[in-house]
Amino acid sequence: MPTMGDTPAAKFQSHLEIKTLRPPSPPTRPFSLSKNQDREHQKTPFFKSRAGIRKSDTWIISVFVILHVVAFIATMVANDCGRNSHGDCALKALGRLSFQPLPENPLLGPSASAFDEMGALRQNFLEENHHAWRLFTCTGLHAGLIHLIINLGSVIFVGIHLEQVFGPLRTGIIYILSAFVGSLAAALFITNSPAVGSSGALFGLLGAMLSGVLRDWNVYTHKLAAISFLFFVSTINFAVGLLPYVNNFSSIGGLISGFLLGFVLLFTPEVKPLVHNKAGLYEYTTKSSIKSKLKLDRPIIRGVCLILFVAVLLGSLGAVLGGININQYCKWCKYIDCIPSKRWSCNDITANCETMVSNSQMTLTCIGNGNFRVFPYTNISQARMKDLCTLLC
Repeated sequence: MPTMGDTPAAKFQSHLEIKTLRPPSPPTRPFSLSKNQDREHQKTPFFKSRAGIRKSDTWIISVFVILHVVAFIATMVANDCGRNSHGDCALKALGRLSFQPLPENPLLGPSASAFDEMGALRQNFLEENHHAWRLFTCTGLHAGLIHLIINLGSVIFVGIHLEQVFGPLRTGIIYILSAFVGSLAAALFITNSPAVGSSGALFGLLGAMLSGVLRDWNVYTHKLAAISFLFFVSTINFAVGLLPYVNNFSSIGGLISGFLLGFVLLFTPEVKPLVHNKAGLYEYTTKSSIKSKLKLDRPIIRGVCLILFVAVLLGSLGAVLGGININQYCKWCKYIDCIPSKRWSCNDITANCETMVSNSQMTLTCIGNGNFRVFPYTNISQARMKDLCTLLC
């Protein structure tokens, strides 16, 4: 109880307590990642989603594809099977664009003389007539519709992926240089049969993609799946090259060229995580963005591969201009380019035939083996007669 001595001021006396404010503690992470776990988290699938990519970023491959399609249509127009072969064509409903019979061209394409007219490679044209310009024109030709679909389908998938990640300039340089080196490789193994070299550019893109996986092995996920895909595409296109007119040595030269140029021109992608959204068709893990490191990393590898590429380019060019033909020293190499079959011919010999015309019929007889065939027409060009003679012999 309060005493008499307590005053009202003392009774209502208050105490003021001052507390110092502590700085807020930093928020704790729910879990911590080790360096290996963080590096794994920063990886990206090799075949990423294409969402968000501007169409203007992938124009170079589209241009190449359009040029190839135009060149094939022009080749079929020049072939004109209905008139030059007198209706002995496959898919006659296509009219002037109809194909040669399957034994003559199993890939649904033009005749050998049409390939010669459009600029395909052939031994006598290079060695005797010195048509060096065919080293460039052969890279735009396809052996047939089947070859066109398989080749350009692969170019679209592989090329657009490289163009999205590394840009149209680098992709275009790899495409053009690989096509040219491929034509040089084809010329070193050329026979006296028309050869087209459009597959060299595709295999250049495949080689560049392979070098991109190998040089940045720790950046990508699903690496074995990517390599398996490259092997699958390469196998299919190489198998097509075992048929007439498609030159597999062009593919081999393009693959080597693209592999070296990939180490020279491609760069290490910088991976940054993004907010999760709808996954793309080829994306299997956390979505990420690839930002180019424009600096030239790994200068030693780039320099060595650049020297090797220049050596391959100049060495092949010098050998072709010097008239070297490796088939003279390698008798089995021709089977890498074309495997003989009862359904088609890999004949590269200079055929000679005897012609006999009576009434409205023409008889061709091969001087080498005695085979002959009677044709119900006589008005035929010398180029087409040479095609038929080659088939008989």
